[in-house]
Amino acid sequence: MPSAASSSGPGPACTCGSRTATGRCGSSASRPGPRAVRGGALPDRGAARRGRARENNTQIYVRSAIGVRLRYAGHESVGDDLRIHQVEEATGIEVVSVLRAAGPGLQITQTVRNGGDRDLVLTMVTSAVFSVAGTGYDVLWGRAEWLGEGRWEQRPLAELLPDLSFGRYGFVGRGHFPVTSHGSWSSGEVLPTGVLASEAGPSVAWQVETSAGWHWELSRDAGTVTVGVLGPTDLEHQFAERLAPGREFTSVPAGVVVADGGRDATFAALTEYRRAIRVPRAAHESYPVVYNDYMNTLMGDPSTEKLLPLIASAAAAGAEYFCIDAGWFGSPEEGWWDRPGEWREGPGRFTGGLRSVMDAIRGAGMRPGLWLEPEAVGRKSPVAEKLPDEAFFCRFGERVLEGNHYQLDLRHPAARAHLDEAVDRLVEEFGVAFFKLDYNSNVGAGTDVDAEAPGAGLLGHTRGLRDWLLAVQERHPDLLLESCSSGGMRMDYHLLSAVHLQSTSDQQDYRRYPVVAATAPASVLPEQAGNWAYPDTSMTPEETAFAMASGVMGRMYLSGFLHDLGEEQSALVHEAVALHRERRGDIAASVPVWPLGLPGWDDDVVALLLDAEPGGLLAVWSRGDAAELALPDLAGRAVRQVYPADLPAWTVRDRDGVPVIDVPPGLRARIFEVAPR
Repeated sequence: MPSAASSSGPGPACTCGSRTATGRCGSSASRPGPRAVRGGALPDRGAARRGRARENNTQIYVRSAIGVRLRYAGHESVGDDLRIHQVEEATGIEVVSVLRAAGPGLQITQTVRNGGDRDLVLTMVTSAVFSVAGTGYDVLWGRAEWLGEGRWEQRPLAELLPDLSFGRYGFVGRGHFPVTSHGSWSSGEVLPTGVLASEAGPSVAWQVETSAGWHWELSRDAGTVTVGVLGPTDLEHQFAERLAPGREFTSVPAGVVVADGGRDATFAALTEYRRAIRVPRAAHESYPVVYNDYMNTLMGDPSTEKLLPLIASAAAAGAEYFCIDAGWFGSPEEGWWDRPGEWREGPGRFTGGLRSVMDAIRGAGMRPGLWLEPEAVGRKSPVAEKLPDEAFFCRFGERVLEGNHYQLDLRHPAARAHLDEAVDRLVEEFGVAFFKLDYNSNVGAGTDVDAEAPGAGLLGHTRGLRDWLLAVQERHPDLLLESCSSGGMRMDYHLLSAVHLQSTSDQQDYRRYPVVAATAPASVLPEQAGNWAYPDTSMTPEETAFAMASGVMGRMYLSGFLHDLGEEQSALVHEAVALHRERRGDIAASVPVWPLGLPGWDDDVVALLLDAEPGGLLAVWSRGDAAELALPDLAGRAVRQVYPADLPAWTVRDRDGVPVIDVPPGLRARIFEVAPR
């Protein structure tokens, strides 16, 4: 399998780019990948005493001056871990590369220890570096922004990294194709996942598992492609970590999978890898339907009078949890945006108090939930004055203020104690069973409090956040947690391995949501992909089914004024929820397939298959002209419409064993069962 690199770079002694004391590839201690993919378990590191020095003048995070001097010093196997030890004798730097088997892939980290007698300042540590033989690949990567998550691109490698006659003149390439996050939204611009796909041979996918800064890049020479996966760096994220003698630092994890086949086979392997790295929680496995009162509904202005009819209609539709979203802690007169942090019910907000609303939720047969933004303290919140400056993100001696919010720093015990008190009190006082945990501000590079540089402060905080999430679930094992960051602005498996549900977008236009829902499984497990379904009285029956299909194809996240819907609309909502509840176990065992390829933002027809044994669910959304949808990859399988039952069925024809669906024009959607004949 491909393996990792850390804070010094693989040298030129072999195809994988690594060098050992014997002159043979360090990956002899690991397992070679299937055919074309090979890697060296040797890291790449930058150190301040040498700057970003490279063996060759290059922009690429490989072949650093220190890295090429690392020498293999042994290895051992411990459980699912292969640990490879390396040493750079001149400075005493020691590196342990850990390759952990996880489903069909590897989770890779590098631990750098300062074995010398003077301080060492790290400016980057690669999590994984590996080379892939050949250059005939397509590159897949994803763009994202608020309301526009999951806009994937697929282009030939040669368009991004052309052949510059490396072999003819003996050059080493200096250019690269980089994909880099900025600030504290780990997926606010681009997604931390990449793929090299080839239908003719093995393909490879990787993901960076951090909620802090990250960077991945491709580079090439005449006959190979090299992938580098990194957490925060000095150049991109203002990162530096000082190690006194005897101290150590561990890189962010990189996940890597290899699969025979192209795009869909590789994403299937990545899906199973993601399932393997999730922290197991019994509470996760029921996959309940959650109703949330925010999207296209109360929009942060709940009250007893507004909530009671929503509670009754959500329960009637089949919801199992009911979450009161933002606004519950702010008074109706003063609002809530600049006041989060104390997490007590807003004065005058609820007739009879919040407890009476929670009792109504339980009385309707559902479990209650609340919205929190745990890392945020509003400028006008009393908590802003109670906690010391050191408990917040600061730069240049001042607290960071973004969107009228201060940012708590979960490295600090006062910040963590404050959140522990709030969560424990809400669970005990109100019986909260679900928290929607939001994160609405990108606070920039990080904090320079107790950090060599802001990027290191951000990394430390995000690691503290994950530790806090796991500790909360240890104390409250039945509690479900959603990760939301203005929708999908922090959609990474540092957090997703520790929580139950991910809101995939804040997109309120139901006509736009199918692309978000269809591409979400490229970034998040189908059973974690909280796709909003928010029917509205203005919708026709066809439009209602169109909106509900997005919720069925992942995790149903229900919203809308359900009590105002007419009889036909209500029946479509209830039918969709029932279908989702019937098939959610299959969805949790499924892998994504895109019969039309990963959709473009304005595509007229969007399709997603969540395939499982013995059969899967195929959703097709129409947003334009009529079309004929041939499905050669489903040859020999039966395609049968299962939603909606009372709207006209779409014609499914057989053409020499290949299913063909006649897609009508306009805003319409259908869900089909795909099963063996």
